[in-house]
Amino acid sequence: MIDAPLAERMRPTTLDDYLGQGHLIGEEQVLRKALKGGHVPSMILWGPPGVGKTTLAKIIAGQSDRPFHEISAVQSGVKEVREVIATVKRSGLFAGRAILFIDEIHRFSKSQQDSLLGAVEKGLITLIGATTENPSFEVIPALLSRSQTYVLKSFTSDQLKQIVLNAIEQDVVLSEREIEVKEWNALLRSSSGDARRLLNALELLVEMSEDDVVVIDDAKVVGALQSSTVRYDKKGDAHYDMASALIKSIRGSDPNAAVYYLARMLSGGEDPKFIARRLLISASEDIGLANPNAMIMANETFAAVERLGMPEGRIPLGQCAVYLATSEKSNASYSAINLAMEAVRETGDLPVPLHLRNAPTQLMKDLGHGAGYQYDHASKESFSGQEFLPPELSGTTFYVPGPNAREEKMRHALRANWKEKYGY
Repeated sequence: MIDAPLAERMRPTTLDDYLGQGHLIGEEQVLRKALKGGHVPSMILWGPPGVGKTTLAKIIAGQSDRPFHEISAVQSGVKEVREVIATVKRSGLFAGRAILFIDEIHRFSKSQQDSLLGAVEKGLITLIGATTENPSFEVIPALLSRSQTYVLKSFTSDQLKQIVLNAIEQDVVLSEREIEVKEWNALLRSSSGDARRLLNALELLVEMSEDDVVVIDDAKVVGALQSSTVRYDKKGDAHYDMASALIKSIRGSDPNAAVYYLARMLSGGEDPKFIARRLLISASEDIGLANPNAMIMANETFAAVERLGMPEGRIPLGQCAVYLATSEKSNASYSAINLAMEAVRETGDLPVPLHLRNAPTQLMKDLGHGAGYQYDHASKESFSGQEFLPPELSGTTFYVPGPNAREEKMRHALRANWKEKYGY
């Protein structure tokens, strides 16, 4: 055990030693009550790396006195699943109590996940799957419906500090050294909330030190690790969560948050053109006619990113993010097209009114195509007031000007032209 990595040596073996996830294992919380009652359901443990998913699964098995079988979806497949199920069937007395823990279950294909259904449904095994990805996207519905989904939260800074202090005081190796953590910022940042990474960094810093007293400060951490501390999976939930945070910060007119999430995405290696596309969408969806220049800015930003590449591309991206965040906002045109699309779904292919139809041939003219159409430019103030919508939708309002200076002018113009027809 002394040769095992520090993270393994410090792995808790009971719920009382387990740090964090109080919403699941605290007194009178769902998992602790389940263990006390002797009933352990199949479950999916969803959370970021290094928050204790594997540890929790092992504790559940140990405290419920159940056989524990562990496989990794990265290295295993249907063959290994079937072997575990066959072993459980042969166990006789323990059949139905065995726990099958599958790490990174999201990496199993649909057919591989299907191979679990029968054993889970019959209660032959209790499945505990661990995933860093959203199970609603990565785990098949049939398996999800037979399992409880529990969300594990990232460690707080105080919890990460406690993990370090526990290791210094309790670990069989580290407790023999005199260790002082003088500065915490770089050490905690290097972990990205991952306890395993944190303990690996601590172990490395101690091993590298030849001093009688190991003093850990920010400079030593940066010098020892020399690696990016940003946790960002471009294909995982972080990809969508960061993009969502960026756009919502722009929508909420917070330029500081917008450039922060932009920096997170860029530091994590996100494709700058993906970011530029999101900014282009935001310029139309969230700003729209309140400031049409936003679309021009976003479009030019996309072109600039293509021409410049990185790292210079961060400059126009930052400029655009700040511009969009500080611009007036309106989703009126966005709402209008959504309402119009909904009307089309509900009403189907309504005929175009005859006076609006094209009439390139005499036959079409004889059939009434274009008859009665009024050329608006020939009307007073270039406005005829004729009907353009199909009769079934006459008077339907899709576009409602937003409460901003530019669209207020548009509201007055529309009201002057259409009077009460559209409620402007």
